[in-house]
Amino acid sequence: MLSYMPLNPLMMYVMGVEAAKSRPASKAEMAEMRRLMAEGMAAGGCGWSAQLGGENDVQRDYDGTSMITNTMAEKDLVSFCHVLRDLGRGFIQCIGATQKLTETLAQESGRPVLWNVLTVFTDQHGVAMPFYKDTMAWLDDANARGLRILGQALTTENDFQFAFEDWNLFDTSPAWRDVTLGTPAERAVKMRDPVRRAALKEEFDAVPAVGVVFNLADLIIGEVHADALREFEGWTVGEVAAKLNKHPIDALLDVVLEDDMKALFVTSPRPLDMAAMKEMANSPFALPGVSDGGAHTKFITLGRYPTEFLSLLVRDNDVMDLEQAHWRLSAYPALAAGIRDRGWIREGAPADLVIYDLDALNVGEVEKAWDYPAGAWRLIRKPEGYRHIMVNGEVTFRDNECTGNTPGLLLRHGSAANASP
Repeated sequence: MLSYMPLNPLMMYVMGVEAAKSRPASKAEMAEMRRLMAEGMAAGGCGWSAQLGGENDVQRDYDGTSMITNTMAEKDLVSFCHVLRDLGRGFIQCIGATQKLTETLAQESGRPVLWNVLTVFTDQHGVAMPFYKDTMAWLDDANARGLRILGQALTTENDFQFAFEDWNLFDTSPAWRDVTLGTPAERAVKMRDPVRRAALKEEFDAVPAVGVVFNLADLIIGEVHADALREFEGWTVGEVAAKLNKHPIDALLDVVLEDDMKALFVTSPRPLDMAAMKEMANSPFALPGVSDGGAHTKFITLGRYPTEFLSLLVRDNDVMDLEQAHWRLSAYPALAAGIRDRGWIREGAPADLVIYDLDALNVGEVEKAWDYPAGAWRLIRKPEGYRHIMVNGEVTFRDNECTGNTPGLLLRHGSAANASP
């Protein structure tokens, strides 16, 4: 486990929220932020991370406004780069940055940059669109010029499930951002507003896709709770709209309201283009594993990527051999993060080992775990096929069951030499 110095909290702490969202830092503010960043690095930070998606990024603050880093001044970003350059260690992880800006970050910091996200987008037929090839070519060229830029590759099926009582990933659309902002009760009032519905219909009629490229008519109604809606389980929103002779937006929102905001919607299956995935996954500058960390835990389970990489990609589709897959999942990420003593099986290295039955590997079914503070829940999957998982020589899981052992350490600066409990 490594910890970044996150820029949003750092900037709001020093500048204040409103100032950080509206102007560049002053010299005094930047000096203080650089001091705190160096202090955080000394305490164990591995670098810094930022979301750089611009004013219309889907990842927004609690009140619907843009996050600080989405609109921060480039000169401030460069100044943060210089902290890593001066220290001579650490790396940067960013999402939403243009290729030009990413090159600037790598050049000014002299450190590796993990670029989110390298992915294969497919059309409605599951056929890959060519954008990933352009990204791969850029990564090849940038690294040939001495810039250490690695593409964090999305190697899982990107499937969502959600209910509108807490969904907020349509925030790229001002009309949907208005409707989905607030408590469930406030959202319900907005969903009944004919003026707001008219705005959503106008947008849908122009472009049916919204947010993270969902076609709203293709959303599947996975689960409902109201008896009057039972017949529609498994139907798409478009099919319900045709059955009831309604506009798809009306059909969608009427189901949501009838089920008290709890109706579960699931994105339509879209098969991976394995030929394109094989090409992308084998790029010399692709790191598998966009797990989404602790984000969006009510909507998606991308943390399954190691199991899916080994089972779906390697075992079932021969994307690469097992030796290459193991290196991509362990040693390469460690190398990129500056972890000098992990990711390898060799004498003298910490015994971090995974022993599994390849034929039995399975990502498991999606379920809810009620283990967050204040009784909140998250989506999880319990994979099958793992015989032993060892951390620092101790077995933490045996036949998919947790042993209760917790021998892991916080890796400070990526080295066990500076590790601590």
